[in-house]
Amino acid sequence: MSDLLTLNEAPGQHAPSWYAETAAPFPDQPPLLGAGQADVCVIGAGYAGLSAALHLAERGYAVRVLEAHRVGWGASGRNGGQVASGQRVDQVTLERMVGRDLARAAFRIGVEAAQLVRDLIDRHGIACAYRPGVAELAHRRRFDRAMAAYVEKMARDYDYHTMRFLPPAEVRGLLGTTAYSAGILDMAAGHLHPLDYARGLARAALDAGATIHEMSRVRRIEPGARQRVVTDAGEITAEHVIIACNGYVGDLEPESAARVLPINSYIIATEPLPEEIARGCMREDIAAFDTRFVVHYFRLSPDRRMLFGGRESYGYRFPSGFPDAVRARMLAIFPQLAPFAITHAWGGTLGITRSRLPNFLRPRPGLLSIGGFSGSGVAMATMAGAIAAEAVAGRAERWDVMAALPSPPFPGGTRLRHPLMVLAMIWASLRDRL
Repeated sequence: MSDLLTLNEAPGQHAPSWYAETAAPFPDQPPLLGAGQADVCVIGAGYAGLSAALHLAERGYAVRVLEAHRVGWGASGRNGGQVASGQRVDQVTLERMVGRDLARAAFRIGVEAAQLVRDLIDRHGIACAYRPGVAELAHRRRFDRAMAAYVEKMARDYDYHTMRFLPPAEVRGLLGTTAYSAGILDMAAGHLHPLDYARGLARAALDAGATIHEMSRVRRIEPGARQRVVTDAGEITAEHVIIACNGYVGDLEPESAARVLPINSYIIATEPLPEEIARGCMREDIAAFDTRFVVHYFRLSPDRRMLFGGRESYGYRFPSGFPDAVRARMLAIFPQLAPFAITHAWGGTLGITRSRLPNFLRPRPGLLSIGGFSGSGVAMATMAGAIAAEAVAGRAERWDVMAALPSPPFPGGTRLRHPLMVLAMIWASLRDRL
């Protein structure tokens, strides 16, 4: 199997993203050298791992975080920046999958996840350009009626009143495009600078007493009453270990790897747009995504660049032509952006599950694994870290809710699951053309 941690970027180097260029500086953290001790060892310095470290350190635990590259190097530092409220799966589908009671409990945690992001930003003074508002947009008229009904259902059955239906005229008023027929705007969701947010969580965790080791790739976890987490240059002995690697879990923990499949998504950034062009594309400072299976997602940056994501690939290496492919998708929605240059283009690896619900797993006593956020990780990964910290501390109520959500293994085992999934994803993506 190809090594996703080394295949597409040089060791310790962030992707060539607009985020990496504009993020507030963050000091390098020392690699792990030699043997060390901790109450809890966290593997991965993305949102999930940093949130776990922060919440555990605030409870008085001795925490060490091991990161193969840099804080926020993976999906946490290069994603679309959207902070979703609720679960990745809509409540109609979730009720069908797990029943109303579990669906309601999971939705409540999903709403709390978005609130947790806002609370952490406020409490720790994280400067990450957070703005409220995310719109889901119908790319086919057949979705319009279901969207209107969904808003009514959420108000009636869930007492959720922060979303509203956008009829065609209002969509045209918000966006300078004819590509979408209707939508839902949720003001409890939002968007932010993802790398600044990750670094802000890291600062908060350090201030709370956690230790972060960058350039410290974990090679194996040896079980025992006190587990040994072994890197190339050292080891940590800890009673509890939390795996927070999402799409990069690899062969570190086979049960998690069987349930979380890495796929790649791509984003481009334009040069700064004139005010009239920028506001002609998006009248309000919201983020948006659409109903395609291979989703398009976009927003304006604070310096008026269009940040647009719109392609997936299922091989491990990023294809060389992805910037042109994503630009073509952007121009299909916003043809008025044709004269403007693309200044940044980058890819990233996320972890998806078969159900698109996150994977909360306890492979053995003392070992927790969280991942598979399926594109909704800004909020849910932050919450997953907090819930893992609760579980370590002996409070497993929210862990049990999330662990009860289905996250079955992909068919075909570790060798065949990827080609089988590629075929399934290609077939499903054909629906976008219907």
